[in-house]
Amino acid sequence: MSDARETVFTYAAPHLKLGPGASREVGYDLAAQGARRVLVVTDKGVAATGAPGHVADSLREAGVQVEVYDGSHVEPTDESLAAAVDWAREHGPWDAFVAVGGGSSIDTAKAINLLTTNSGELMDYVNAPVGKGADPTRPLKPLVAVPTTTGTGSESTTICVLDVLSQHVKTGISHVSLRPTTAVVDPDLTVSQPPMVTACSGMDILCHALESYTAKPYTSFAAKQPSERVPYCGANPVADMWAEKSLTLMAGSFRRAVQDGSDKDARFDMALAATFAGMGFGNAGVHIPHANAYPIAGRVRDYRPADYPQDAAMVPHGMSVSLTAPAAFRFTYDASPDRHLRAAALLAPDAPRTDDPRDQLPSVLADLMRAIGMPNGVAAIGYSASDFDDLVEGTMKQQRLLATAPKDVTEQDIHDVFAGSLHLW
Repeated sequence: MSDARETVFTYAAPHLKLGPGASREVGYDLAAQGARRVLVVTDKGVAATGAPGHVADSLREAGVQVEVYDGSHVEPTDESLAAAVDWAREHGPWDAFVAVGGGSSIDTAKAINLLTTNSGELMDYVNAPVGKGADPTRPLKPLVAVPTTTGTGSESTTICVLDVLSQHVKTGISHVSLRPTTAVVDPDLTVSQPPMVTACSGMDILCHALESYTAKPYTSFAAKQPSERVPYCGANPVADMWAEKSLTLMAGSFRRAVQDGSDKDARFDMALAATFAGMGFGNAGVHIPHANAYPIAGRVRDYRPADYPQDAAMVPHGMSVSLTAPAAFRFTYDASPDRHLRAAALLAPDAPRTDDPRDQLPSVLADLMRAIGMPNGVAAIGYSASDFDDLVEGTMKQQRLLATAPKDVTEQDIHDVFAGSLHLW
């Protein structure tokens, strides 16, 4: 068996249009591409802000026929995605799709695009071992992603994230063809984000940047044939550049955006940070905090965060990712000490030095999380030590993510990370 190492990394990103008012140009752009019938995908909360309506108006003004689907579920499930796909199949065909909203709306649009252009059902394409992990065989239609939250990076990625209700696990569909063709990032659309949504979305940005920056280097993977390379190829010089810039922007804008949602300079920098982090992790990948986040969110019992719908228990994605991040980065420190210390310095240049350098990045993260109102560990959202075995089982199903971790990960390692995340301060 050959022990040759990979010498090639790949990089891809959507076309990008960024700036105040950019969302008003969606109609012009799609009409110029020949689209005549377009589906706008959003959720009821975002629809109430008027943003999807304005985007639909820009399409109509450009001579494009438009329908709006506002049934996206906050934190999509297999059931909500199946319902959206059924609706789109019944009311199609479509020349293109526009997603207006957070990661939930963008991921719903990705699923609609996949399953209105390809045969089969949702679980055929969900990552193994949860689903069958099939690849699409037919090309997808153009998808324009217009994020209204600063955080998920879904406008830049090849991933559609969902809860599989019957298995109590969060997982995803991953394929290069799911990446939106265009990302339209309009900071004006994020001004209405309430504080906790801004905080959770921002922690998602932060973990995207940190996880891609500390991921296993692309050169540490076994050499692959071109057809075998996956979008998540490991840390590489191009993704590193985006991650570092994202962390620098977050250092100056994150607290300000949470404390004062009307601070347009902070909102603009957060939009840039989210986009840059997405361009990084959408190629390098993420690892342990995101793998842990899936069972944390999928097994929640009673927790209902402020500023989110209160009709059902939920842990917002960015929150679920952040809660084990300090302990996870303490575990991964010895794989790349310099990167962990540089990341901490970029995020908090004036933070005091810890006695043990492996605690530097965890300390910076815990201080930030406390300042923006994140829960104090997994205990604060209803978990106890008796839940760890169940949570570990859910994490170990996320092998697509764990493959990018900078160290080999055992069940005991993940158990220790959860134990270190019960309380953060």
